[in-house]
Amino acid sequence: MQIIKEVCVDSFLNAVNAEKKGANRIELCARLDLDGLTPNKKIIKKVFSNLSIPIRVMIRPKHPSFIYSEEDIQRMIEDINYCKELGVDGVVLGCLNEDSNFNMNQINLLSEIAKPLNVIIHKAIDKTDSVLNSLLLLLKNKNINGVLSSGGKTFAIDAIKTLKKMLDLVPNNFEIINAGGITYKNINELHSLIQGKYYHGKKIIKLK
Repeated sequence: MQIIKEVCVDSFLNAVNAEKKGANRIELCARLDLDGLTPNKKIIKKVFSNLSIPIRVMIRPKHPSFIYSEEDIQRMIEDINYCKELGVDGVVLGCLNEDSNFNMNQINLLSEIAKPLNVIIHKAIDKTDSVLNSLLLLLKNKNINGVLSSGGKTFAIDAIKTLKKMLDLVPNNFEIINAGGITYKNINELHSLIQGKYYHGKKIIKLK
C-alpha cells in the first residue's frame, strides 16, 4: 500500500519545498500558528500554478471557534467558489453547533456548493462528543470524501484504537487522514500500528 503524505503549509516557499522533498499532497493554509485559516486568493493561485501535486485548501474564516455566523458562511462560500474556479483538488472545512457537535446544515450546504471538489472535514471532528458517531453522521453525505482526525486526542499515538475503528467504518474510497503530532520521525511506527493510507502534518516529511 502506498502511503500518502499530506504536508500542511502556510507559505508558497514551504509548498514548493514540500513538493521537492517528496510530499504527495499539500494542505494550504494561512496562520498555522492558529491551526490554519483560509489563505488569501493570491497565494492559492500562486501555489496552484506552480505545483504539480494535488492541493487542498483550508476554508476556515476565523479562530478559534468552529461555530459560524451567516456572514462567515458567505465568506466560506466565496472562498470555495474561488477554489472551484481554479480547479484545486479539494477544500478542507468543518462547522460545529453550540453543543460542540457538527452543524450538518452548514456542512451539507458547503459540501454541495463545493462539488465536484473533494471535501474533507478537518479536526473539528475531534471536538465533538463522539468521533465515531460524528463520522457515521458524515458518511450519510456522499459529497464528503474524507476526514482529518487524531481520533479525538491531541496526538494520534494516543488514539490508535479509535483511528483503527474509524478505518473499519468507512468504505475504501473514503479517506481517514491521520493527524496529530505525526512527523517524519514517527510516521513509520504509527503506520505499523494504524495501517492507514493517509497521514498529515507540518513535519511529516523533512523539509530542511
